[in-house]
Amino acid sequence: MKNFIKDLKQKQQIMIDEGYQVSFLRTFFSDGTSANALYRMTVCLMRYRISPLAIITLWLNRVINGCVIGAGAKFEPGFVIMHPVGVVINSKVTGGHSIVVESGVVIGDEKGQAPVLGENIFIGAGAKIIGGVTIGNNVKIGANAVVVKDVPDNVTVVGIPAKVVSKG
Repeated sequence: MKNFIKDLKQKQQIMIDEGYQVSFLRTFFSDGTSANALYRMTVCLMRYRISPLAIITLWLNRVINGCVIGAGAKFEPGFVIMHPVGVVINSKVTGGHSIVVESGVVIGDEKGQAPVLGENIFIGAGAKIIGGVTIGNNVKIGANAVVVKDVPDNVTVVGIPAKVVSKG
């Protein structure tokens, strides 16, 4: 529950930074929050080995939100799904604090290797991160970018395949 509250506070701050005056309650009812809640519930149920209920929360996330986040995916507090439709995240993915995911994002494994995400990352709509890549800290991944190679800290990447377009 603590992680979910931190996720919501991060989402509220993002909305405030974008110029919206939103309360915590308004943030709670915004798009993507139910996907976050169901993901955090799934993780909790798996931790306590209540996998039949975890399967139900996974199914609910898919049906209600059009979103699939594997039960084994591990994200630190501040994980935000802005728009859940089309989001697919593999069970082997790990991520640090403050990761923002837009709609249609796929973070998947290839040949048993899954991405490792650093901290303070924005992943634009439709972006794909595939295979055993490492994404550094303070990274922005542009809409529809396809990341198949490691990304260093403090950069923005765009394109297919993704290339660094700005540093810092």
